[in-house]
Amino acid sequence: MADRLMKVNAYTTFDLIDATVTGHDFEMETLAVLNATSPRKHPDRVQLQFEVDNMQEEHLPAHMEEVTLSPDEARELAADLEKHADKVEAATEG
Repeated sequence: MADRLMKVNAYTTFDLIDATVTGHDFEMETLAVLNATSPRKHPDRVQLQFEVDNMQEEHLPAHMEEVTLSPDEARELAADLEKHADKVEAATEG
């Protein structure tokens, strides 16, 4: 991901994860960066950032998505992620 817009370092949540980009007339599997963060000074929000590797993607220019969450929204998302992680884990443990 040489054309990366997000800073990726030791603190990035996931620096390379599997992702799928879907459009009306295309679908492509690629790698992505996913990061949860908050401002260092005066933290007033939680930010969830996502950037797909566009080095082989011809449909999308380099871009990243960012969602701003309140602390309550971040906790609600975390609880939902935990619920689904438990569901998948239970189904795959055999």
